[in-house]
Amino acid sequence: MSQADRRTHTPGFSPAESFAALSPLGLALSRDRVLFWVNERFAALFGFAAEELAGQSFAVLFPSEAEFRRIGLRMQAAMQGCGSYRDERLMRRRDGRLQWFRVHGHATDPNEPFREAAWVFEPMTTGVEPDTLTPREREVLAALTAGQTAKECAKSLGISPRTVEKLSARLRQHYGVHTSAGLIARVLGMP
Repeated sequence: MSQADRRTHTPGFSPAESFAALSPLGLALSRDRVLFWVNERFAALFGFAAEELAGQSFAVLFPSEAEFRRIGLRMQAAMQGCGSYRDERLMRRRDGRLQWFRVHGHATDPNEPFREAAWVFEPMTTGVEPDTLTPREREVLAALTAGQTAKECAKSLGISPRTVEKLSARLRQHYGVHTSAGLIARVLGMP
């Protein structure tokens, strides 16, 4: 009997524990960007066992340390005051492959969003090979798929709109599409 089966059939397990065990989504709790609990689905999405991730920094799941820091600053600024954050981003699996995820987070204290937060990770199927992109291309691509304009993307990333336009053009060429809509459709795995 699997651990999930034991949880759902064992007297004394709460509905919340059963929900976490049965959830098709990756669920995680963090303190100061360190994972202190993940459900089995979260661990499996990244190629780990749940107990292997407990106590690990979220950094082990980011494509690079620089992206961990940059995205962290962006998340913290966005969560400040409201306590919630969502985006679509690339994360690194244990085997080194990159995978797109839709990520939602909520902090217990909006004034200190990283103190303690709950996270939901939903894997996304895409039509791209993200391992061939630079970190900046990945960030621009994630911002564009989230619906940001070039100007909004530039502002959130701290770069010029012209740089975003150049990166977008390079991405369109790389994936053999002619428009931003075509690029987004390709990334999201749409026909």
